[in-house]
Amino acid sequence: MGRKSSAKSKEKRLKRKEEQQKILQAMAVVDKANKLTDPLEPFPVFRKFNKNGIEAELFTQRVTDLDESTKSWIFNLTKRNMQLKYEQCSWGWNDNKKMEELMDEAAWYLIAKGVDGTFLGFSHFRFDMDEGIEVLYCYELQLEPAIQRKGLGKFMMQILELIAFKNNMRKVILTILKNNHYSKFFRALNYELDETSPIDYQDETFPYEILSKVNKRLASSTTTNINNKKPGQANGHSHCCSGHHHHPLMS
Repeated sequence: MGRKSSAKSKEKRLKRKEEQQKILQAMAVVDKANKLTDPLEPFPVFRKFNKNGIEAELFTQRVTDLDESTKSWIFNLTKRNMQLKYEQCSWGWNDNKKMEELMDEAAWYLIAKGVDGTFLGFSHFRFDMDEGIEVLYCYELQLEPAIQRKGLGKFMMQILELIAFKNNMRKVILTILKNNHYSKFFRALNYELDETSPIDYQDETFPYEILSKVNKRLASSTTTNINNKKPGQANGHSHCCSGHHHHPLMS
């Protein structure tokens, strides 16, 4: 009995050590990505978009490199597009909390501008850890209403996927409100319900769901680091209690 118990204990320690090592490796991948100067640099052909009457130039920047006018536009566009959807669910809208999330020092931005310098749309994304694996988390995809449904949103999501998988992120992941009809946009781009998405029950329902697209090149080991979760438990990045929520508007 003593030897068997000792063997099991050793096996558990080895497994725990292996899991810790995988997390450290994942964190190193995320840290490396966050040290990039320009995540879009390997994809010069994706710096321009010209389709359906829209001619745009795209670039990436850290939030710390954005000027005040760009920051103001980012917040105002998000508020115009999303405030009503927030208020129509249990989350509610809070200017300060949304600004805090948008301007977090970990934020990266993919920005689309017209050739005349007019802002057209942006994505707020981060290289981050989610449930023990390295991911690119899309916090927002916001487009000016006049240029929605013309292909720019799809183009920007393709860029995020290229950036994510080039830098060995295991998933592109995002949160979207269930009352946001643009969720079908993601489904059309082959995003699926993520295994960390919470499940509704009679006594508890969630206003959002979590969608993701897996990096097929790394797919064999993507699910091995997902923590055991209670049924319906929310993903750690959804911030249900803190009030910091993120979900994109699709075009």
